[in-house]
Amino acid sequence: MRYLKLLYVQVLIGIALGVTIGHFSPEAGVSLKPVGDAFIALMKMLIGPIIFTTVVIGMAGMGDLRKAGKVGLKAFVYFEAATTLALVIGLVVANLVRPGEGLHVDVASLDAKSVSGYAEAARHSGGAADFLLHLIPRSFVGAFAQGDVLQILVVALLFGAALGRLGEHGRPVMNLLNDVSRVFFGIVAFVTRLAPAAAAGAMAFTVGQYGLGAIAKMAQLIACVYLTSAAFIFLAVGLILRACGFSLWKLLKLLKEELLVVLGCSSSEPALPALMEKLERAGCARQTVGLVVPAGYSFNLDGTCIYLTMAALFIAQATDTPMDLGQQLSLLVILLITSKGAAGITGSGFVTLAATLAATDQLPVAGMALILGVDRFLSESRAITNFIGNAAATLVVSKWNGDFDPTRGGEVLASDDGR
Repeated sequence: MRYLKLLYVQVLIGIALGVTIGHFSPEAGVSLKPVGDAFIALMKMLIGPIIFTTVVIGMAGMGDLRKAGKVGLKAFVYFEAATTLALVIGLVVANLVRPGEGLHVDVASLDAKSVSGYAEAARHSGGAADFLLHLIPRSFVGAFAQGDVLQILVVALLFGAALGRLGEHGRPVMNLLNDVSRVFFGIVAFVTRLAPAAAAGAMAFTVGQYGLGAIAKMAQLIACVYLTSAAFIFLAVGLILRACGFSLWKLLKLLKEELLVVLGCSSSEPALPALMEKLERAGCARQTVGLVVPAGYSFNLDGTCIYLTMAALFIAQATDTPMDLGQQLSLLVILLITSKGAAGITGSGFVTLAATLAATDQLPVAGMALILGVDRFLSESRAITNFIGNAAATLVVSKWNGDFDPTRGGEVLASDDGR
């Protein structure tokens, strides 16, 4: 019975209960959607203050903008390398397995109206200039009101840099923010106890709305995305962590509760505060956690990248649209851009796919209707892979930056061979 007191066991029970309700009573399952939505909303409410206090305290503690710039540069290099690798892996697997081959779908028969909203959102996502301007909030509190992670990060960096220059005069503000940070992490602990109910509600809605039959119809595509994501995590991410002296298995064990929350809610955002707290307790410097994790949630979307390449080629194969090597490499280049441009957009995976298909001018945007019914199931794979990828990125950047402290609990992540 003591196992029932463990949060990850409770979340597993919640997921199983949600699947059961959604399958045997779809209407009841759909009606439970607000339960999952409420939990996600509560966690999103806490993300802004937690990012702000963590980044400000870390920046002010650095006392040097050049140090923050070095952390940002190292994080950017890692993000670009990891997401490019994810895109390439997705492209290779989609060519080898060819999950859409043999469907012979007539584009004219597809319901283009069902995906018109995503295509419209993609057209209004803007270019590079719009994205850079979007980083600047209209007011100081506007970033928090909008809940925009990147805007909050910009405000926190400026505030932290200014506070650091005050020296001892800024000490009272630092002490206050430390206390405020503890309060918000305390609220996170309260809200996290609702995770089992949230997982049950979210899974009940997903299965009730779309049905397990949707999985059977698109089993090959779903299996390809999940297996490719697993290969990326256990091979690519695992080897990178091992090279830096960390164990992937120990990292997964450390984050098991958060991973189940991500699985149940089909979103990695509710687990962001707990991820930041655990990585800091495991030995990563606060300033590194504060910079890398929020930025990674927008720019280090490994799972989304795998999904994008596989979904695009699935549509090409299913609609008998030929794509030679040159066209696929062009698709890869476009994805390197569009996968970053959709940062912060709700439903970014599907919106980015729409933007990519439109940009290629070769693949039919209406082909997205083929995977619309199973996108919710695919989003779980995206969220889990993104979450693990950002946890790994923070550890690697912290090690590269020389601010990882193994004496602060880092032994729980150390590889068995001592590297």
